[in-house]
Amino acid sequence: MITQTDIAVWAASALLAIGIGWSRYAKKRTRDKFLAELAAMDPERREKVLSRLEPKLQMELRQKLMLRYGPS
Repeated sequence: MITQTDIAVWAASALLAIGIGWSRYAKKRTRDKFLAELAAMDPERREKVLSRLEPKLQMELRQKLMLRYGPS
């Protein structure tokens, strides 16, 4: 038999899962938009923007730029 507690736990779990999924989607969408903006910049300005980021993120973004938009 299903109790109100079971329903409440399942509802809370579903909302949590939806929230986590949405935040991951939003992060990916923001990263894609940022990559497109970086690709549109002139190389000098792009390097200036990338140099302000932490090294691990710099490398990741440079690799994604190379894969998606080719060498500039």
